[in-house]
Amino acid sequence: MRRSADVMERARQWTRNLKRDVVALWIAARDPRTPWYAKAAAGVVAAYALSPIDLIPDFIPILGYLDELFILPIGIALTVRLIPADLMAEFRRTAASREKRPYSIIAAVVIVFIWMLALSALAHLAYQYAR
Repeated sequence: MRRSADVMERARQWTRNLKRDVVALWIAARDPRTPWYAKAAAGVVAAYALSPIDLIPDFIPILGYLDELFILPIGIALTVRLIPADLMAEFRRTAASREKRPYSIIAAVVIVFIWMLALSALAHLAYQYAR
């Protein structure tokens, strides 16, 4: 029993750390001390993570949760490595003290645009196939 409680607590802590790191990356993307390549990666990862719309909707079996379970944590981990450790520690402290989590409307618009392009391409292929 104790072992499963420890596993659950570690999973909760990992999730809290990921959420904090997303906000820290959002802060890093706006800080002038962050190197340009890390700023670009942090901006993309944070915008996607903070977007109210998923690129792969969760209602799609298996694939819907791939971004939350694998893609996003890997993106966060790789991007954190691009930021100098002292800056990342500062960004994490700032993120932990924030009360509200930011959100990204721009990322939501981009994701909606990608879905519109995909649906247009699918409609075009269906039309070509039907002729």
